[in-house]
Amino acid sequence: MATSKEYFTYVLDLLREVKGISFKKMMGEYLLYKGDTLFGGVYDDRFLIIITKSSKLYGFSEQIPYLGGKPMLLVDIENSEEIKEIVDKVCADLD
Repeated sequence: MATSKEYFTYVLDLLREVKGISFKKMMGEYLLYKGDTLFGGVYDDRFLIIITKSSKLYGFSEQIPYLGGKPMLLVDIENSEEIKEIVDKVCADLD
């Protein structure tokens, strides 16, 4: 099942506070970047972020993005400012 355009638009709205967001569409799903840093994606109508030292602190549940993929964390909050904080910390971990 591919991600719906409506759900992807919803995720982009959640990310509105994060500067430098871009995405790449791949086979019906979306890879999410802040600048040049891949920090997550939208898979089967799920907003997932890469597991890092910082992202583990939020208590999100692990999910497999696609068959054979590495586990990621399901972002299950709707607060744009908190999401900005999380994305900034994850990207700092990945740099």
